[in-house]
Amino acid sequence: MPKMKTKKSASKRFRFTATGKVKRSQAFKSHILTKKATKRKRSLRSPALAHQTDVAHVRAMLPYGAR
Repeated sequence: MPKMKTKKSASKRFRFTATGKVKRSQAFKSHILTKKATKRKRSLRSPALAHQTDVAHVRAMLPYGAR
């Protein structure tokens, strides 16, 4: 059986925690930053966890990511 391929776009967007949860980066941080408050931009720096309903899709795209 051939090896499964990793979706490279997903591997750049998602990481797994040690307990198997899916980390993602926050959206709305790339441009049009002048109208956003400093506190809001600072909170967008920290990673967030992917929602539980999306975890199965991420795991399918990253077959070798989480062990």
